[in-house]
Amino acid sequence: MTGQYAKVIINPVAGANSTLRKWPHISRLLRHFGLSFDHQLTEGVGHAMELAREAAIAGYRFLVAVGGDGTVNEVANGILIAEAAGEAGMGTVNTGTGSDFVRSLGLSSDYTKACAALTGERWLDIDVGVVQYGSGEQGGRRFFVNSAGVGFDAEVAKAKERMPRYFRGTIPYLLGMGRKLLGYSNKKVYLEVDGRGETRKVLSVVVANGAYFGGGMNVAPQADLTDNLLDVLTVGDIGKLELVKAFPSIYKGTHITHPKVRMERASRVRIESAERLLVHADGEVVGEGPANFWLLPKALRVAV
Repeated sequence: MTGQYAKVIINPVAGANSTLRKWPHISRLLRHFGLSFDHQLTEGVGHAMELAREAAIAGYRFLVAVGGDGTVNEVANGILIAEAAGEAGMGTVNTGTGSDFVRSLGLSSDYTKACAALTGERWLDIDVGVVQYGSGEQGGRRFFVNSAGVGFDAEVAKAKERMPRYFRGTIPYLLGMGRKLLGYSNKKVYLEVDGRGETRKVLSVVVANGAYFGGGMNVAPQADLTDNLLDVLTVGDIGKLELVKAFPSIYKGTHITHPKVRMERASRVRIESAERLLVHADGEVVGEGPANFWLLPKALRVAV
C-alpha cells in the first residue's frame, strides 16, 4: 500500500449520522500515516458503488471505504464490477453501527489503528459471495463480503431501513426483530446445498462468508473469509417464544447446537419458495427470491 494513491469514499450518514463529523479527524490520521488520497462523499444509496466502479476504471488501485457494512458492500461491489477489478484493493475505516465485516476480518474499530493499517504492507485475499436473486426484470446480482440470506433476517433488515439513524450497534437489529416477530410466519422453501435438495419450513437461511452478523452476533462461528467455502446456517421451524429464549446464544456462537439449527459448508446454494421471500446481502435488502448463492475464491484484496 505504501506509495499508492487512494480514492477514499465516505458515507457521511453512516454511524448514526456521525461520520461527517468524524471525517476531519480521520482525514488527518490518514495523512499522518502517509496515505496520499483524494476523497468523495456519497449522496445516497448505491452512490458508493458507482464511485468505486468509476475510480477502479479510472486507474485507482486502492479504494478506502469510510462508513459501515453497507458502505463496504457498495465499495466492494464497485471494485468487482469494474473492468480492472482484479487489480484494485480495498481498505476500510469503520464508522458504522454494525461493524460486522471488520469483526469477521479481525480488524480494529479504533480509527488510529485502522488508518495505520492502510499504509502498511499487509494484504489478505478474501473470498467473495455472489447472490443472484429474482427473475426477469425484477432480478439482479449482488456481491457480498460478509453474509447474505433469506427469510426473517431479511425482513428485519427491511424494518431497519425505516428506523431513525441514531441507533447504534446491535440495537437496530433488535428493534427490527421486535417489529417483525409477532407478524412473521416461517416460510416453506426448497433448499439446495451443493446439489442436495429438500423442502422444509424455515425461519431463516443465512449464507455466511464471515462470522458476524446483525451488529455483533456470532452467527457462523467457524466461518473463514479465506477458506473457499460458504457457511450455511438454516434455522428451521422454530416458534417465536423458542426463538426469543435461544436468541442470547447467538452472541456466543453456541446457537449452532440447537436442535432446530443446522450448519453446513458449501460452494453453491439455491433457495426458492412459492411465498414471498426477501433477500439481503450484507444486511441490505436487494430483492426477492428465488436466490442462488455461490463463492468467488480469493476475489478481493483487502488491507489488513
